[in-house]
Amino acid sequence: MKKLSLAVMLLLCLLLCGCGSSNTKKVVNVYNWGEYISDGSEGSLDANAAFEEYYYETYGEEIEVVYTTFASNEDMYAKLKSGAAGYDVVVPSDYMIARLIEEDMLEKIDFSNIPNYANISDEFRGLYYDPKNEYSIPYTYGMVGIIYNSAVVDEADVGKWDLMWNEKYTGRILQFNNSRDAFGTAMYKLGIDVNTTSESEWRAALDELKAQQPVVQGYVMDEIFNKMESGEASISAYYAGDYLCMTENNEDLAFYYPTDSEGNYATNLFVDAYCIPKGAANKELAEIYINYMLSEEPAIANAEYIYYASPNSAVYESEVYIEDMGEDAMNILYPDDFSFAENYNKMSYHNLNSETLKLVNNLWEELKISSATGETVYVLAIAIIVALIVYAIFHTVRKRKRAKYY
Repeated sequence: MKKLSLAVMLLLCLLLCGCGSSNTKKVVNVYNWGEYISDGSEGSLDANAAFEEYYYETYGEEIEVVYTTFASNEDMYAKLKSGAAGYDVVVPSDYMIARLIEEDMLEKIDFSNIPNYANISDEFRGLYYDPKNEYSIPYTYGMVGIIYNSAVVDEADVGKWDLMWNEKYTGRILQFNNSRDAFGTAMYKLGIDVNTTSESEWRAALDELKAQQPVVQGYVMDEIFNKMESGEASISAYYAGDYLCMTENNEDLAFYYPTDSEGNYATNLFVDAYCIPKGAANKELAEIYINYMLSEEPAIANAEYIYYASPNSAVYESEVYIEDMGEDAMNILYPDDFSFAENYNKMSYHNLNSETLKLVNNLWEELKISSATGETVYVLAIAIIVALIVYAIFHTVRKRKRAKYY
C-alpha cells in the first residue's frame, strides 16, 4: 500500500512538472544601449511591458522581455563574440553592423514579420553598412556634438573641437571611453578622414589624444550623465539626444555641433539599428518585437524619451511628437540646414579592415596605459605632498614641545 502511494505521488509530481513546463513563458532577450528605451519612468510608456501586454492580447501567450544594456559598440561586440549570452535583438551602430555582417554574426531578417518596416523613410534604406536591407532596421540616428556648461565655459571658446583640448578647463573635460569615438574627436580636430587606413594618420590622432590627457578628468560613457548634470564636469563630446536628456536636470548645459574652417559640420553622423544575432533562439519572436517597436505608440514614446532623431515616419510626421518635443529640441535633432542623405556617407564611421582594427585596438590600449600611468604619477605626487606636509607639521610641533624644556 505504501509502495502504491509512493508511485501515485511520483506520478502526480511528474504530471505537475509537465504542466508547469508547458506554461513556461516565452522569452525575448534584448541587448540595447543604456538610457535607450522608454522605461515607464516619469509617466512614460514602459515599452517592454507594453509589448508583453500586446503579445498576450494578440497571441494569447505570456511573454517576458529580458532587457540588458551595453555602454559601447565595442562592449556589445565583445559580448556577442564571446558567445557568453544569447540575445534575440541587439541595437548596434552602423559601422559595427557592417562588421557583424562581414563576420557572419547576424541573421537575415524575415520582413514578412515586420510590416511596420514601411514606416522607415527611404533615406534610411540601402545604406553602406547593409546595402540590400537584409540584416537591420533603423531605430534612431543622430550626430555627436559638444556639451558644455555655459556657467563655466566662455562663449568665445565654443564652436570647434579645440574646446576639448583647452587648458583653461583642465580637470573639467570628459572624453569618450571607446576607441572609435575618442579617436574620432581627434581626427575631426585634425581634419583627418575617420575611415583612413593610414597608420601615420591614426598615430597622429593618438598623439593628439595623448596631448589632451593632462586636461581630461576621465574617460566615460554613461557616467557622463551624472558628471555633467551635477556640474562635476563642464565639457564633453557626446550624442545630441543625450544632451537633451541632461538639460532636464541642469539648465546651464548648452550644446553645439563642431564645424571645420569652412563652417561645415565636422562630426560623426550615425544610425543605430535593430538586428538579430546569428543563432538567436527566438528569431520570429524577435521580429515580432521589432515590428511592435516600429508601430506608432511605442515608436513615439521611445523617440520622446531618449531624444534621438527618428527615421520612422510614424514619429517625425506626428504633430503630437513635434509639439511634445518643442522647437529647440527639433532644431537640434532635425537641423534645417542639414540633409541626412547628402552627408551620411562622408560623416559616418565605416567598418575598418582587420589590419586597421588591430592597429586601432593597439593604439587605444597604449592611450589607456598612458592615461593610467599619468593618473598613478598624479596620485603619488599628491601622496608625497601630503606626506611632506604631515612631516612638516609633526616636526614643527615636536620643536615647540622641546622648546618648553629650555
